[in-house]
Amino acid sequence: MQEMVTITFLNNGDKTVQAPDNSNLLRVSIREKGGIPFKCGGGICGTCKCHIEEGLEHTDAIKAKERRHLKPEDFEAGYRMACQTFVNGDIKVSW
Repeated sequence: MQEMVTITFLNNGDKTVQAPDNSNLLRVSIREKGGIPFKCGGGICGTCKCHIEEGLEHTDAIKAKERRHLKPEDFEAGYRMACQTFVNGDIKVSW
């Protein structure tokens, strides 16, 4: 049985959803109506910039596409691009 993670969408009334381990954050948001803004879904536009408020350690490595839109200090502050972020533990996200 696949492990499940809990994702809390803080800007959407703290909506909490369960998703399979290693799920793409933007895909979960779209499927579960989490509300993270997006346009391209492929790391080109930067619209899906979001703030991992809890559980940053439960996200995967920063991608090259994210580095084009976000600065090192953004990553240190917990910002990621949802379309490029895979979740392997519980997180709370705002945008």
